[in-house]
Order: sequence, then C-alpha cells, then structure tokens
Amino acid sequence: MSLGLLGKKIGMSQIFDEDGRVVPVTLIEAGPCPILQKKEKSKDGYDALQIGFDPKPKRLTNKPEMGRFTKSNVSPVRYMREIRIQDVSKYEVGQVLDVEVFKKGEKVDVTGISKGRGFAGTVKRHHTSRGPESHGSMYHRGPGSMGGSADPSRVFKGKALPGHMGNARCTTLNLQVGKTDKEKNLLVLRGSVPGHMNSYLIIRKRPKVG
Repeated sequence: MSLGLLGKKIGMSQIFDEDGRVVPVTLIEAGPCPILQKKEKSKDGYDALQIGFDPKPKRLTNKPEMGRFTKSNVSPVRYMREIRIQDVSKYEVGQVLDVEVFKKGEKVDVTGISKGRGFAGTVKRHHTSRGPESHGSMYHRGPGSMGGSADPSRVFKGKALPGHMGNARCTTLNLQVGKTDKEKNLLVLRGSVPGHMNSYLIIRKRPKVG
C-alpha cells in the first residue's frame, strides 16, 4: 500500500560508498510513468493508481488501446500495472510520476520475473545433497526416496523433484536506494533484482511498520 514506479533493468555496476567501500548496484530505468486511471474505494472497492511505462508507437497500438490512452490523455505505453496506495486524492489522471518519487537511502521492494533456467534437477533446483561419487554408488544426483511401496504407495506432496526452474514472479525486499538521476530517469539500487537485462520491474516503497 505504498507508492512506486515501473522500470526496466539496465544492468549491474558498482559504486563507492562514503567509507570508500565498493558496493554492487543495479541500474534501473525508472519512469517516467503517466497515470492512466485512478481506482477509488467508493467506486472500485480499493484505492490504486494504474500507471504505464515504456512509450509505444501509435502504429503498434490497436484501436481499443488507443481509445483508452486518448481518454487518459497520455501517449501509448507497453507496460501497465496497478500500484495500490492509501490515498489517491492528490494524484490526477495524466500526471507523470518520475524517479524523484524515491530518495537516496530509502528502502524499496522490487518485483520482477526471474531468469528462466529450463528443466533442472533437484541438486540445482532445490539444493539437495548428492550421493557418493564413487563408481559403486550407482546414485549420484538422484531426487531421493519416493516413498514406501506398500504404504503409503504414493509420493508425498511437497517432495523436492526435478522440474521447470525460474521464469516466475518474485520480489526482492528491503533494497536501499543508492542514487537517483532525474535527467536520465536512472535509479541505482544496492544489491541485485530479479530478471534479465531489459526486463520490466515494479519498484515500490517499503511500507512503514508501526
């Protein structure tokens, strides 16, 4: 329930902090994000801002989408999401949110789609232990016991098994803002965020506790 922006992961780099220590950072192109729609509790059941990111040519926009953007008086965008906030009264449709939403030293949560790793075994996917590496072991990277044959005659739910790894929505919490640059729409965060290069991200302010 806090304000945020949409962005795109540019890559990773490093900066020096006040004590001269090297800090790994992620560079994000954050905003500008025009407000496409306001959701109000009295009408929609909850308060939220629908915002967009990444301009799209009009020739690639179909008529229903174009009508929506025209109604909001904004240019077409590729990526749209809702950000739930507590009070939408001070925001207007068509208003543009930029990287100045965040301040240096502030904590944020970043949501994205993790890198896809394809089909992976249990050692890589679930960090299970492997068997002995000797020739007579006959069991090196297997998934482990599947359960009794007579009882219960099935595999228990939650068993760590091979399968599709990655390519899932996930959130990295409590990242610190290292720097902002309004001219370049650049947000510098300490640490890493989900996703590959040029993947879309949702950056939200950490909700205040207490």
